[in-house]
Amino acid sequence: MSLLGPSEIRALAAELGVAPTKRLGQNFVVDANTVRRIVRTAGVEPGDEVLEVGPGLGSLTLGLLEAGARVTAVEIDPRLAERLPVTVEERLPGAALAVVAADALRVDELPVPPRRLVANLPYNVSVPVLLHLLERFGSIASALVMVQAEVGQRLAAAPGSKVYGSPSAKAAWYGAWALAGGVSRQVFWPVPNVDSVLVSFERREAPGGEEERRAAFAVIDAAFGQRRKTLRQALAGLYGGADAAAARLAAAGVDPAARGEQLAVGDFLRIARAG
Repeated sequence: MSLLGPSEIRALAAELGVAPTKRLGQNFVVDANTVRRIVRTAGVEPGDEVLEVGPGLGSLTLGLLEAGARVTAVEIDPRLAERLPVTVEERLPGAALAVVAADALRVDELPVPPRRLVANLPYNVSVPVLLHLLERFGSIASALVMVQAEVGQRLAAAPGSKVYGSPSAKAAWYGAWALAGGVSRQVFWPVPNVDSVLVSFERREAPGGEEERRAAFAVIDAAFGQRRKTLRQALAGLYGGADAAAARLAAAGVDPAARGEQLAVGDFLRIARAG
């Protein structure tokens, strides 16, 4: 069997002197059935160029390679990055793997343009990593990521939802997000104290160009930085006062008395364009 089980993962960790850390958000998947479910749900096909972030000891990496994908794995821990090709060669000789030893938040180029992103993302940086990769690599057409349940719910939230916020609006710039199922805590080592979910993504054409994205994201940041305030008040600092903000909102066709959680990403873009 090519995939890793709990005993193999613990043995690998012991060999490398690796103890999963909260600082890096490390929780390794130790259940082969969960790995295959992720690969299947992601729709990975033979020959797909797949980007994986935080491969760790290689559980999901092996599942992706087993399905015939060509995998580029970005790993911040140098010990894990060095060991991963060895593990893959032992279990799937000749599999198409490239390892990039780097912080995913700072990766600006990859060996090949990825078509899919499939990853068990570190809990502490999941949203910044997603936004960075989707901005930087327009070739990513779809994604399936495992994240903390609270984060996944925010990514998939629609305007008006209690959990809709800045991550929801910014993520929507790039495409459509949806919850794709829960994941038991018991499939991880160590067992986390939070629930996890799978979230799917399908890229859609961006509503504006790069300068407009930055301007719209600045509006989003201001709106949710003071989310209890009306947009007239929340955007005052961005546009030189509450009256100027109200005029801009009116020009964009947005009620100055509305709040950020009521607006879709297109509304924030209209505000950015109204000046």
